[in-house]
Amino acid sequence: MNFDDINIPGKLVPDNYLQLGLSAQRAKQRSFKELLEKRKLPVNGWPDEQIEELVHQLSSLDSNNFPHKLGLGEREARIACRLVARRHYNFGHGIGRSGDLLEAQPKAAGSTLLARLTNALILDFMKTVGQLPSCAGCFLVPICTGMTLSLCLQSLRKRRPRARYVLWSRIDQKSCFKAITTAGLEPVIIPCKAVQGESLHTDIELFRERIEVLGAESILCLYTTTSCFAPRNSDNIVEVSKLSQQWQIPHLVNNAYGLQAPDIARQLEKAHRVGRVDYFVQSSDKNLLVPVGGAIVASFEEKRLQDVASTYAGRASGSQALDVFMTLLSLGSSGFQTLIQQRNDNFIYLKEKLQKFAESHGEIVIDSTDNSISLAITLGTLDDAGQNSNITRLGAMLHMRGVSGTRVVTPAQNKTIDGHEFQGFGSHRRDLKVSYLTVAAAIGITKEEIDKFLGILDKCWQQLKQKSK
Repeated sequence: MNFDDINIPGKLVPDNYLQLGLSAQRAKQRSFKELLEKRKLPVNGWPDEQIEELVHQLSSLDSNNFPHKLGLGEREARIACRLVARRHYNFGHGIGRSGDLLEAQPKAAGSTLLARLTNALILDFMKTVGQLPSCAGCFLVPICTGMTLSLCLQSLRKRRPRARYVLWSRIDQKSCFKAITTAGLEPVIIPCKAVQGESLHTDIELFRERIEVLGAESILCLYTTTSCFAPRNSDNIVEVSKLSQQWQIPHLVNNAYGLQAPDIARQLEKAHRVGRVDYFVQSSDKNLLVPVGGAIVASFEEKRLQDVASTYAGRASGSQALDVFMTLLSLGSSGFQTLIQQRNDNFIYLKEKLQKFAESHGEIVIDSTDNSISLAITLGTLDDAGQNSNITRLGAMLHMRGVSGTRVVTPAQNKTIDGHEFQGFGSHRRDLKVSYLTVAAAIGITKEEIDKFLGILDKCWQQLKQKSK
């Protein structure tokens, strides 16, 4: 409510007292006005009460919250459970219209405003905090990263209907690969090449060879990944982008948790400058600290985004937009910058500590210099006569002690995904010789967690060594 437009009699409250309250109200209204007009991420985060007040005001613009509502349609945002209604702040109409994520929703001006403002704040975040000034546009998709990548592939198919191959630099993560098969396309797997033993890098020459053999017109896109489990490194997206530009083949980048790594941002900017990047997709939960379920599609050419938005079938949930909107306002640009700097510092701290641990146990941290989030430590001294029994037990022991996110990878783990067999699945290669454990320093991690993890790892290691004697 705007009290400035109401004549409040002095009998209700003395004017000097009222003016104090109105001054505080005006400060909040100014911040709301600035947010809506400038569509920029606030420098400092807002308090929860201020965020909720704005969200309630936006929600009141949706037709299901009109006091005089008369809903005669098949979808009127009626919510039976009040707990659910409160959880969603009475937003129930979703975003977009059937078949277009970016179209305005006629029954829900508030939801439309929320969605578009969220996309504007994400773009500001990517340009400033994410250090991607050339990013021309982006929008939040309320589905997981893998399905969002599939949506991008389907939109590219409209532009290249005769192309059926996707040249994919191998990364052993199921959703990355299933994005291709779900889109009804044929994957052409480009194995990584091992450098100095275990560190894995993009095989640019093999990409070039496959393009020449298959023909550029039959290839839908080149598909790369920036953020991944060590010892696989970020793909050389700069060189792949040059191939994309040379052969006029679209380039799709899976940037899953790359927004928190400035070095990846620099590579994306350079790839755009010297070559071609059509879309890059990142997870909202991994980068913005919200619940799982959303992804951000971004491009260096804004007009390309409409192709993806119009490929979406149906109306979309507004839940992810609400989560991201409130989180961006809560942290502000300074809050996110602090978290990203802390993550960078903690990665260096984790790497130094893990290297010391490895040296003391006769192991090494595999040199993955182009991976600034994930690390891998070899487990050769735990190998029980080559049977891997101690090694696989290590993963279970860590998990039982509250350590999540680590991965024990051993040779000869095979998996078939949608009819395609992967030898050595989990290791990104078919000829792994030494088992290893991966750990990551992602946004939000603390030094205290790193120290506790290393203490637990040491105890588990000692127990396994004793049992093997």
